[in-house]
Amino acid sequence: MTAAAQGPASYFPSIEKKYGRPIREWKDLIRSSPLTKHMELVGWLKAEHGLGHGHANALVAHTLAEDTGK
Repeated sequence: MTAAAQGPASYFPSIEKKYGRPIREWKDLIRSSPLTKHMELVGWLKAEHGLGHGHANALVAHTLAEDTGK
């Protein structure tokens, strides 16, 4: 039995379904952005890519945590 995703990753299935892009693409976009601060990246995803706040926040939080090893 597979454990259900928790935290920001729990949003990933709905993000992929709603916006039609795999999570890897979103993470690559975040990493390629010249922005580095959490809320700047969230605002950018919302303004430039039409994501809702919760989805953008989950993607940024998960990506930044991966990159810092947390």
